[in-house]
Amino acid sequence: MQAAKLVELLGESSQILFFTGAGISTGSGIPDFRGPDGVWKYRQPVYYHDFMRSEAARIEHWDFKLEGWEAFRTARPNAVHEAIVRLERAGKVRAVVTQNIDGLHARAGTAAGLLIELHGTNRLIECQTCGRRSEPEAHFEYFRKTRRPPVCECGGFLKPATISFGQNLRIEDLEKAEDMAQGADLVVALGSTLSVHPAADIPLLAARRGAPYVIINRGPTEHDEMPEVTLRIEGDVGEIFPPAVAAALKV
Repeated sequence: MQAAKLVELLGESSQILFFTGAGISTGSGIPDFRGPDGVWKYRQPVYYHDFMRSEAARIEHWDFKLEGWEAFRTARPNAVHEAIVRLERAGKVRAVVTQNIDGLHARAGTAAGLLIELHGTNRLIECQTCGRRSEPEAHFEYFRKTRRPPVCECGGFLKPATISFGQNLRIEDLEKAEDMAQGADLVVALGSTLSVHPAADIPLLAARRGAPYVIINRGPTEHDEMPEVTLRIEGDVGEIFPPAVAAALKV
């Protein structure tokens, strides 16, 4: 019954807003962060203000990022990322708003104009002073060999272009996500606990103006009991979502 309703909603909609979290990337070998076996169970993040004022914190941050770099570098999109792209190519996607920093939506083929990476990306390194972005490989190799955090030519501190704890979201990304939510005719949250704000408020902007709201996740989310939720499906998003997309597109 739930599967049939999901297929129906996907088939009827032409301006879908996707909101994605870590649960869609575990099938690509990217570890979850907040689950029972999540990364933050054994490793606490470095806060942005500490990174900016402490060499020891910068070393800790780069050490943490280096620990996960190989998994991010070799990860490939899975069936969930690819299913979203199929819907996009069918003209059904308004935007893909993601909390993920793995870059897998882009690798799968989601158009840059439709993709909003609210928490940034591990695919690039960014100077915290001049904003210059560069490829990550050489910087990770430098840190691996020297144990010194890399710096920009301008003297600014470099770090992966992700939003750290205590660092503000980019206002232009947040405003674009909010704008995309206003015109959506369906919002689908995939693999997110919907517990990180203000990102988790984006689906509700669409739902509160009347768009059907679907949540697919393994484990509870903070929106489960909200009246705006049209359809709540419990389980592995990788097993549930791609077949529904195939059925909706009749392929």
